[in-house]
Amino acid sequence: MSASDDKQPSEIFPEGDRPPAYRPLERFWPYADLPESPTPEELAALDPDLHAALFGAPPRPFSFTLVFPKFDAPDYADAVALAKASGDYRESGAGDEFRHRARFVPEQAAGLRDLFGIVGRFDACEVLVDDRPVPYARELWLPLVWFLLIGQRA
Repeated sequence: MSASDDKQPSEIFPEGDRPPAYRPLERFWPYADLPESPTPEELAALDPDLHAALFGAPPRPFSFTLVFPKFDAPDYADAVALAKASGDYRESGAGDEFRHRARFVPEQAAGLRDLFGIVGRFDACEVLVDDRPVPYARELWLPLVWFLLIGQRA
């Protein structure tokens, strides 16, 4: 038996049967000011699969997405400018996990080619087809998109 087991009920509840001398607050810190529904920024940052499961698949055209980290090269600013010129650009993560995410539709094949020409040399660059990793995305899918450039020049 420990020392806490030897306490009398009057020591544990000093007020006894009387009501407490103060009323506890009805809010719980630090969660008092959180909104009950997600903000538009939180919804935009959701994983595409989770967003589709929660809200249904949004009608979107076929797209290619390049995801790349920060890198030390003179053309990094050009890569970020090309990424921001895409139809859908996001930044996510912090520190070593920071990533630029640029989505291109087929009509933007030239911008996709130009950006991939800069960031494609890095192994950390990911190519997503309709926001999903696909086998041979770099080796097969992107060269197929380059054929769209022939039609855009004519």
